[in-house]
Amino acid sequence: MEYRDYYKILDVARTASAEEIKKSYRRLARKFHPDVSKEKDAEARFKEVQEAYEVLKDAEKRAAYDQLGSNWQQGQQFRPPPDWASAYEFNSGRASRGARNEDFEGGFSDFFSSLFGGAGGFSQTGPTRRRAGRDTQARIELDLEDVFKGASIQLNNPTLKVTIPRGVTEGQRLRLAGKGEPSPHGGQAGDLYLEIHIRPHRLFQLDGRDISLSLPIAPWEAALGATVTVPTLGGSVEMRIPAGAQSGQKLRLRGRGLPGEPPGDQTVQLKIVTPPASTPEAKALYEQMRKELAFDPRADL
Repeated sequence: MEYRDYYKILDVARTASAEEIKKSYRRLARKFHPDVSKEKDAEARFKEVQEAYEVLKDAEKRAAYDQLGSNWQQGQQFRPPPDWASAYEFNSGRASRGARNEDFEGGFSDFFSSLFGGAGGFSQTGPTRRRAGRDTQARIELDLEDVFKGASIQLNNPTLKVTIPRGVTEGQRLRLAGKGEPSPHGGQAGDLYLEIHIRPHRLFQLDGRDISLSLPIAPWEAALGATVTVPTLGGSVEMRIPAGAQSGQKLRLRGRGLPGEPPGDQTVQLKIVTPPASTPEAKALYEQMRKELAFDPRADL
């Protein structure tokens, strides 16, 4: 029988993603559908496209098909590898919807049937290959301090304790090999993927590995300069505010963000806070400043 290049039939590369395969299938199925197509070989091409998609849309069938390689030449006689029946067992219970042989007039090709059985599933003969369990995923939420220091957390499974490395970032996925769904056939378990999400923090804003902080300062600290205490994830540090600092001005503390290669930075945005004129003495000071400084903040407007 003749080897069928399903990638060529669907006009996709062997490295195509599942989405690319689906998109190409829909385009070709519309083009060659017998009810609308003007092509003289539309029906035959439509069946080829359906058959190719039945294999390439299924991760297990695609992986098995890929084992055959890509070196077959047009017209070259094909025979399944001698150990194919013992290595793969596709049963009709695992066939996807719409994959039954009776759904297609004339059925699947001999090439397809020799690999996957006439019903679009695995042959009922031969020993079952031990297929791995499915991969699973879970979402976990962490405090920013735990992300900075690293943490050990207990998942819903009471026997599964997970160590979170320092410096993970929002949306990052951690793979736990063999911690997914067990194999129904005694094979290797699937993997568990943990998707990291970081809870909002009362002080810090997170951007990748960098963090930012809004720091209130007094008017005289901004005008005269000062050394102030600034909170960071690693503890408080002293930072020098230059004389003449303005509200909204940003200062950088290098390496004070999340750990990594390189580590993130911490940006400190200054926010000048005006003391209230709530006493006669405070009001007198503001009156004196107004008279002596002759300051007009809107002079450039």
